[in-house]
Amino acid sequence: MTKPITIIGVTASGKTSLAVKLAHETRGEIISADSRQIYRRMDLGTGKDISEYTYDGTLIPYHLIDICEPGYKYNLYQYKRDFTTALNDIKTRGKLPVICGGTGLYVETVLKGYAMPEVPENRELRDSLADKTLDELTTILTQYKTLHNTTDVDSCKRAIRAIEIAEYYKTLPQPELEDKPLDTLLVAIDIDRETRRANITKRLHERLDQGMVAEVEALLNEGIAPDDLIYYGLEYKYLTEYVIGKTTYDEMVSGLEIAIHQFAKRQMTWFRGMERRGFKINWIDYNLSTSDKVSKILELYKSC
Repeated sequence: MTKPITIIGVTASGKTSLAVKLAHETRGEIISADSRQIYRRMDLGTGKDISEYTYDGTLIPYHLIDICEPGYKYNLYQYKRDFTTALNDIKTRGKLPVICGGTGLYVETVLKGYAMPEVPENRELRDSLADKTLDELTTILTQYKTLHNTTDVDSCKRAIRAIEIAEYYKTLPQPELEDKPLDTLLVAIDIDRETRRANITKRLHERLDQGMVAEVEALLNEGIAPDDLIYYGLEYKYLTEYVIGKTTYDEMVSGLEIAIHQFAKRQMTWFRGMERRGFKINWIDYNLSTSDKVSKILELYKSC
């Protein structure tokens, strides 16, 4: 039983508790697919809920949580690399990998098995492109075969990096550029809009009461630049702007609540898009008990 099970869903839909219960019953281990839970001491703002990983007195092993210091710019290539390492480790030990998260880009990248070789800096190439305009760089980029993981080119810096990647890929043997899709059972939590909105509002106020503002203050007091926290978006953007005096508390809470609702809507749009892109998603009713959800997943697992 080493074929992974992947659990996705919008924020505040109960993904973590479901993954933990499933991992407990199958002696599995969880791989996080959340782009912000990788950072240490960013707990309340990311909804890390580490306490949830203990079930019936047993700590469920988890991976790709608390692996970087705040302020670090972790990227998709690094996630794909670290995910592959964790997945192979779990499978080698005969355990069930349970992938759990709501970062659609991360989930889709690892499930599609996109080829993402690490591309070193090419200083000579960069120097030769340094004086070119964005239009000129874009024209150069169009001369390369289009790849799924080229960078968007809204600036010269991004365009040069995209050319650097494309030029490097030209030198690689074809097998190194072949996608290797992951065979997994993919399930998603089907939660109605009103329940989702109520959960988000309730959870936001709970985390504010638990000390989310103090968490951001502590990070800033460590010497992390405000812009580095704002870069992470959502809670860290709004809380940091409040702490440094750019907004009032009420403005922060109101703006953040709206932003989280919008984020959840974008998550659902991404998941529906995955279905259009060929993913088979098994939707499980949010209103089922956790035990019934697990039973449903295991039924699906046996038949796939």
